[in-house]
Amino acid sequence: MKTFKFPARHGYAVEISPFIPTRLACATSQYYGIAGCGTLLVLEQTETGISLVKSFDWNDGLFDVTWSESNEHILLTGGGDGSLQVWDTANPQPGPLQVLKEHTQEWDLSRGGQSLCTLQGHEGVIYSTLWSPHIPGCFASASGDGTLRVWDVKTGRCRLAIPAHKAEILSCDWCKYDQNVIVTGAVDCSLCVWDLRNVRQPLSRLRGHSYAIRRVKFSPFNQTVLASCSYDFTVRLWDYSRTEQPLLETLEHHSEFVCGLDFNLQIPNQVVDCSWDETVKIYTPLCLAAPPPSAR
Repeated sequence: MKTFKFPARHGYAVEISPFIPTRLACATSQYYGIAGCGTLLVLEQTETGISLVKSFDWNDGLFDVTWSESNEHILLTGGGDGSLQVWDTANPQPGPLQVLKEHTQEWDLSRGGQSLCTLQGHEGVIYSTLWSPHIPGCFASASGDGTLRVWDVKTGRCRLAIPAHKAEILSCDWCKYDQNVIVTGAVDCSLCVWDLRNVRQPLSRLRGHSYAIRRVKFSPFNQTVLASCSYDFTVRLWDYSRTEQPLLETLEHHSEFVCGLDFNLQIPNQVVDCSWDETVKIYTPLCLAAPPPSAR
């Protein structure tokens, strides 16, 4: 396991570059995000550890981060002041390229950060949005109103609204192998795997966490494997196709809330997470490192 320590900054989100398998970004905040500023960390994984490539400061906490899928240098962060910041890691200037301040759903950066449309329907805070990796112009959103919604940008309408949990939903992720499968993670400590063709009940309901689930991610290398991190200080690996024992492994290597989680798209089964304990960790869970039964 490789560890990077960032004193006086508490990790909220981490994501590995889709272009460079050793490059990752972490959104952090001072004072647990309650007050103070935020810092975007750009990190590099080496053979022996994790090193800092560059850092960017913002005047409020940073709570989420994602890489551009068309430019290896561009990052987008979400701040506690309600704004989005666009960063260029190749730019020697310390500030963001653009700051987007209106509370809208979709932006066109090629038009100077112009809002394309506003989509309305949720009745609570929206905690997570995610483009479909299968269907252009389609994305999902998870909200504090307990619903998962699927949207069509072309029509500007909600295609599907699922009352997924009786609690706030903090995260969702699309299966990389099946356009109809989405997982949600909520404050009720459960994960629900949904088939969008039949939403009367989930395909699987995964229980094991003892506090709210902050983030959930599907594996890019195994159709039915996913990871979740929680305010219970743990990261857990699951296989929802298993009806008897879907929990594969529980990792307890943090001493605070675990808020950020991602799979490496290019290095099989490698996971990265970040926590309020001021650390980023990169590792391969034992349950994913083990050879399949036929190879033993």
